Amino acid sequence: MKKEDKKKKKKRKTGSPKKKKETAIQEIVNHYFFTKGLSLDQIKDDAKKQKIIYSRFTRPAKQLLELSGSVEKAKEAINKVAEWAQSRNLDYAIETVFKKWLELDRLRPREIVKKPYFFGNPMVWSETKKKWFVIDRNGDWLEFAGKSEEIEWRIEK
Repeated sequence: MKKEDKKKKKKRKTGSPKKKKETAIQEIVNHYFFTKGLSLDQIKDDAKKQKIIYSRFTRPAKQLLELSGSVEKAKEAINKVAEWAQSRNLDYAIETVFKKWLELDRLRPREIVKKPYFFGNPMVWSETKKKWFVIDRNGDWLEFAGKSEEIEWRIEK
């Protein structure tokens, strides 16, 4: 009988592994890493290799959860700060959300500004003359006589 009891115990322990549900703090930390562009597998691999010290992020995540009141609000706050910081090429952490908490509703990502160029020379729109002008290398303003398809729009950072 003793052998049978041991076998039953082993069977119970090695039964089908249940997928554990993430805790609220894990959800927040994982969401932070998702906004950084990491997948769950990458987070796990980096944590094993000690590139990421996961426990370093749990305390700020818990504080953010207490401050926001729910996981969804915490995720929204992280999204807003991430979008704002990435548009300005800034690095951010969960603590950045605390610093920006009072101004979250006013945080806006930097607008993408496209500027016109013609063969590498910048262009300017003159409101008074209602015409495009090309500024050459010498600084002279030359009236643009080309087609609008020839204008190259570049994103300026």
